[in-house]
Amino acid sequence: MIYREKAYPRAALIGNPSDGYFGKTIAFVFRNYCAEVTLYESPKFEILPSVLDYNTYTDMANLADSIEQFGYYGGIRLLKACVKIFYSYCVSHDIHVADRNCTLQYQTNIPNRLGLAGSSAIITATMRNLMRFYEVEIPNEILANLVLSVEQDELGIKAGLQDRVAQVYHVPIYMNFDREHMERYGYGIYEPIEIPENLPLFVAFRTDLAEGSEILHSRLHMDYEEGKPAVLDAIREWAHLTDQVRDCLSRHDYAPLHDLLNRNFDLRCEVCSSSISPKNRNMVNLARKHGAAAKFTGSGGAIIGLYQEDSFEAMKAEMQKHKIVVVKPDIIRS
Repeated sequence: MIYREKAYPRAALIGNPSDGYFGKTIAFVFRNYCAEVTLYESPKFEILPSVLDYNTYTDMANLADSIEQFGYYGGIRLLKACVKIFYSYCVSHDIHVADRNCTLQYQTNIPNRLGLAGSSAIITATMRNLMRFYEVEIPNEILANLVLSVEQDELGIKAGLQDRVAQVYHVPIYMNFDREHMERYGYGIYEPIEIPENLPLFVAFRTDLAEGSEILHSRLHMDYEEGKPAVLDAIREWAHLTDQVRDCLSRHDYAPLHDLLNRNFDLRCEVCSSSISPKNRNMVNLARKHGAAAKFTGSGGAIIGLYQEDSFEAMKAEMQKHKIVVVKPDIIRS
């Protein structure tokens, strides 16, 4: 029997990057792209390579282009670390794991290293397959923690928790990472919310820019640990922006969303200016030039915003000239 599991890119509507600092966010996943992991029983435990793991190139230019797009590491490390975390969880919780082996292979078309949570999508799909194959049940709030642990604890990649929560719950979700709740239970307060289908949302990403989330998270984490007042104030404001957006959505009052999303990005510029590349700034500026609200979907490389109906095509055409792809996200709602 062949098992197949998919996971989808995440877009943070508001509040990021406060999720790693006891803040609040709203995020969703969308099916325009996906990561798929295939699993089938086999005599030995095996992980097969995918395109991100190939080490044969046509020439040095091809090798350099591959590194620019995918980085130095492929996806096999994600699957290896995922299996280790899954196994360790089962052992530590006295969960019986059947004495059987399997072969795992992944494929993904999620734009890589652009703040769309492509790595955690691969891990989430792998976890779901392992749970099915070995008949192990893990609560969603714990599963999200395990997915984060794969990158943060096993691989040393700085990341926030919201990506995994949105991908595990598979619906638009409001996340409150209240410190007291987190320290008591080990996870936040997660509540599904409604994002209307007629809300004019867009996601855009560069095809000539790939940046690991480590750059932003490392700098921000250092400033947070040092207790820099501007950073602490920003985290509180990002959380407040999230509550305001949540209230707007619940009241079906969408007019204030434009300014709230813009403020999310402007605040980031105030406290994380050195980690925002000129190309990322330009992407936001191009969207705003056409009357759209715009902010990062994650750590950079991709943006989310609200477009103006009468200028969407013009915005899309101009962005295309700058090697920027624009899509209307097909939000997964159930």
